[in-house]
Amino acid sequence: MLRNAVLIIAILMTKIGFICVLIGYSQLLPTAIWGALLLIAVLFERWRYEQSGGANVGNWDKTEERFIDPETGKLKQVLYQENTGERRYVDSDEKSTHST
Repeated sequence: MLRNAVLIIAILMTKIGFICVLIGYSQLLPTAIWGALLLIAVLFERWRYEQSGGANVGNWDKTEERFIDPETGKLKQVLYQENTGERRYVDSDEKSTHST
C-alpha cells in the first residue's frame, strides 16, 4: 500500500514537473527529476529484492525462526547461509496455529 502511494506521488511529480517545464516554468525541472528518480528507485527496489534461485541452491541451514507473513498470512521458515550471512524466507512445511 505504501509502495503504491509512493509510486502515485512519483508519477504525479514527474508529470507535473515535465508539463510545467514544457509550458515555460523551468523552475519545476528539479521536481520532474526528483519524481523520475523516485519512480526508478521504487521500481528498482522491487526487482532488486526478489529472491533469485531456489531456496535449495547453495548450503542453506534451517533456523528455529518462524513467523506469519503479514502480507500472505502464511507461516514462513528462515533459512541462513553461514558463508555469506544471507537469510531467506520460505514457506514452512508446518501448519500455522495462528487463527485470523
